[in-house]
Amino acid sequence: MPTNTLTDARCRAAKPGDKAIKLFDGGGLHLWISPKGAKVWRLAYRLAGKPKTLSIGPYPEVSLAEARLKRDQHRATLRDGDDPMAPRLATRKGITLDDASEQYWGGRHDLSESYVVNAQRGIAMHLSPALGKRNIGSITRGDLLDALRAMDAKGLHVYVRKVRMWVGQVFEWAVQHEYADINPAALIRPEKAFGRAPVEHHAAVELRDVPGLIQRINMERDIQSVLAVRLLAYTWTRTGELRMMEWAEIDGDQWIIPAGKMKRRLDHLVPLSRQALAVIEGMRARARPGSPYVFPSDRRADRPMSDNAILYLLHRIGYKGRMTGHGWRSVASTWANEKGYSPDAIERQLAHVPANEVRAAYNRAQYLQERQTMLQAWADWLDAQAVTRG
Repeated sequence: MPTNTLTDARCRAAKPGDKAIKLFDGGGLHLWISPKGAKVWRLAYRLAGKPKTLSIGPYPEVSLAEARLKRDQHRATLRDGDDPMAPRLATRKGITLDDASEQYWGGRHDLSESYVVNAQRGIAMHLSPALGKRNIGSITRGDLLDALRAMDAKGLHVYVRKVRMWVGQVFEWAVQHEYADINPAALIRPEKAFGRAPVEHHAAVELRDVPGLIQRINMERDIQSVLAVRLLAYTWTRTGELRMMEWAEIDGDQWIIPAGKMKRRLDHLVPLSRQALAVIEGMRARARPGSPYVFPSDRRADRPMSDNAILYLLHRIGYKGRMTGHGWRSVASTWANEKGYSPDAIERQLAHVPANEVRAAYNRAQYLQERQTMLQAWADWLDAQAVTRG
């Protein structure tokens, strides 16, 4: 296999994708690019028939030339029958998964206490019995997958995804502090590895059923309930929040829901995609004189639309027991998690993470840039599902 095939220009220009990308330079050296854009030099090799991966350092801090020099040095060590990773393992300060979890979550003062407690409890209950006392740097993808599959086998199909997400953050912290070389949780694809929970409360369709739902909705005339369902899908808000939406709350490409209307009693900022803005403009063209509401009642201008309007529409088009207005939140959350978006940004967009009163003004805009990007990508994905696949 040829070596030295990469150029610095190609390394700098490389962009992240939905999955991790590897750009190979030969001799086992490759530039690993995470879905979030981190670039790390890694060396793949075999020792006693077993595949191993050694992290050389981040790019561009470690240049292409330096990475090649280290590759050649490590391969010389291999020719002598020694493991290039041995000196690092001998000098590395070890830390167990339990200790790493405690240190990481103990430092997340930006999250609510309940969220941190839930994350720590999930890891302690389901991963600690098998992996908690292990050096975190020694835990492989297979080790972690075995523990998570035990959860999945108990029917914890939704919860296992949360635990994978939570422990993945611990592993990322361990990698940054050089307690581990890789994050094995990032190598596990939940949509492939785990089962699906049966639809129960707040019925929601599976991602694979979204094209059919979108296409069926598009067969309807643009009546108010149809436009409301579309905006509900685009914004990830609760049905009650959408019903009570007022023109005064729209500020450019943002919808600011005041604290009094929120379940958490805190202001919530919703970025509006191009598609969401188009729906709002459609409603503006038919706005009812004297009504403050974007979706007013058919009978009285001073009241919002009926709380059953969206549910009735979904029942009428054949989705009774399969989908609710609230169900869009579950569908969107599943999509975003499987696309690799930040769990914190997802939770903030769903208004699940409460902020304290002192920081409320700041927290309503938390992760705003990522949430704007995420909701636009989600809206584009939804629109793409409207294309009939034959």
